[in-house]
Amino acid sequence: MTRMHVAGSIHADVTSAAPQWLVKPSDANALTDGLWSGSAARVGEGELELGGMSVGDIVAETGTPAYIIDEVDFRARALTWREAFAGWKVYYAGKSFLCGAVARWIDEEGLNLDVCSLGELTVALRAGFDPQRIGLHGNNKSDDLLRVALARGVGRIIVDSSDEIARLERITEELGVRAQVLIRVTTGVEAHTHEYIATAHEDQKFGFSIAGGQALVAMVRCHGSARIDLMGIHSHIGSQIFDTNGFEVAARRTLKLMSQFKEATGVALPELDLGGGFGIAYTMDDSPATAYDLARGLDEIIEHECRGFGLERPTLSIEPGRAISGPPGTALYTVGTTKIVELGGGQTRRYVSVDGGMSDNIRPALYAAEYSAVLANRVSDAPVALSRVVGLHCEGGDILVRDVFLPADVAVGDIIAVPASGAYSRSMASNYNHTPRPPVLSVRDGRLTPMIRRETLDDLLALDAGLDR
Repeated sequence: MTRMHVAGSIHADVTSAAPQWLVKPSDANALTDGLWSGSAARVGEGELELGGMSVGDIVAETGTPAYIIDEVDFRARALTWREAFAGWKVYYAGKSFLCGAVARWIDEEGLNLDVCSLGELTVALRAGFDPQRIGLHGNNKSDDLLRVALARGVGRIIVDSSDEIARLERITEELGVRAQVLIRVTTGVEAHTHEYIATAHEDQKFGFSIAGGQALVAMVRCHGSARIDLMGIHSHIGSQIFDTNGFEVAARRTLKLMSQFKEATGVALPELDLGGGFGIAYTMDDSPATAYDLARGLDEIIEHECRGFGLERPTLSIEPGRAISGPPGTALYTVGTTKIVELGGGQTRRYVSVDGGMSDNIRPALYAAEYSAVLANRVSDAPVALSRVVGLHCEGGDILVRDVFLPADVAVGDIIAVPASGAYSRSMASNYNHTPRPPVLSVRDGRLTPMIRRETLDDLLALDAGLDR
């Protein structure tokens, strides 16, 4: 535990060497249940295997750092969400991780797709995804983005501001088309998550406030527009949420708003999207609900609230992202150096530096996200040591795994594997310190298939106009 400091948590007063939830394992080689892709296992003399391929063979073929996606596990999770939420529209949140192969997997497993930028939309369209099954998010959509979406027939646009309504009216007039929209609302729900990924409280950039009356005004405006078809309401309360408690309040407030709209206009809106944010396990302390448990809970909430407001059950949507893409992904790194740091009171921490860092996973530095890690290329009978896995960047906060017990003999050249790295790792990666971004490869039946190739220095330097001579 730490006490907050205005200059960031790295300057806080340390009151314990490790968080209370981190339990010293009896076997540091064990793979904690719930953290890994379905195919992850120790094989042979203890080497980690993913998708039927050993880590040693993977690294020999592609190098490190690298993101490895278990294709079978990814597809299975997509199918589970579709089946658990039968009768709902399930939109995969592409922002968690999107590339051409993922768009095709999602399409083949029967899910819809959410995008929130021109880049994501372009990937989906070039992969052949049906525009009618695409939803477009974004709090500041450009004219170019809206024009492409409308011209290609994107199925729904989630409207986020009055300015956007005006843009839609102008661009639909220019193109001679109509826009199908949902109004994104802020419900005032306080999701129990980090401030940066809680998105339904009033003081933030997304959506129209229900409490302030702006949401109803926006809905009536869209309803009266000659170019806009108002389909319903969209609500998203945050990310990495483990139960349905927050969704209960959000459903009550959005359905009340739908009831008020019906009273004002005589029209019952046909759709309600409760968003995503369904959490996954990153550490032994995380206990997310299953898709089936969430489906049962949300169905009960909707039925109860619809009865209370005298509404017919609308068409319902959800938007799982990391719940599908997170667990199938594993990040692999090579150890470059280790050192032991004295913490005082007889306590020490081993720093394990690897060949990646905050450029390939910014989440720990951005909002203190916790991860786990194991020694992947071998097993060890050495005692466990409190460790911190850090990157190669010129930042004290360049931390990949803040607290983990690893074998005390972890050494230069060993491979470290970080589970649950499929979501928001590559999609949020950067070129900090002019570091090329790692590749993404799928693994299935003992074979690797490139999804996104490794960036090179030539890729980066090609953008530098000052070097174009």
